[in-house]
Amino acid sequence: MASTNDLKNGMVLNLDGQLWTVIEFQHVKPGKGPAFVRTKLKAVESGKTVDKTFNAGTKVETANVDKRTMQYLYNDGTSYVFMDTATYEQLEVPPEVVGRASDFMLENQEAIVATNDGRVLYIELPASVELSVTYTEPGLQGDRSTGGTKPATVETGATVAVPLFITQGERIKVDTRDGSYLGRVSG
Repeated sequence: MASTNDLKNGMVLNLDGQLWTVIEFQHVKPGKGPAFVRTKLKAVESGKTVDKTFNAGTKVETANVDKRTMQYLYNDGTSYVFMDTATYEQLEVPPEVVGRASDFMLENQEAIVATNDGRVLYIELPASVELSVTYTEPGLQGDRSTGGTKPATVETGATVAVPLFITQGERIKVDTRDGSYLGRVSG
């Protein structure tokens, strides 16, 4: 248990049996009336965001979320298999939990796996990853009708909008949060 005065960004709360991450919070002390805490919470499982106001000093239940760095091994067709690099223990994660992260995961890549009471909540990838372009149309000089981007398929099978000068076989840096192109990787 914690008080609303102890809230921090990233803290996970258990409200009515559902887990919520604190995205932002603000203590408000109006001229009249009691102080309160205005928060923006994100549901851990669904990703839904809500605004919630608590009276200052209200007790809230915190959830113990264990975040461990694990190595992604492979997809066996029904789930994604991760290995704890410290204990070599393997963990199977269903595709619904992995979600869009699967678009940017390569075998043997490290990711943070967050669990609560043995249940996997979500997979957190590094902010950006480097991937090879496996297929893209050749860019035509002077073609600006698409704002200077074209679709490119990367080695994980995901499609990323890239500038026209990117060619097949190049390595690019991709933002794992929104799938946007960040730049070329020279190498």
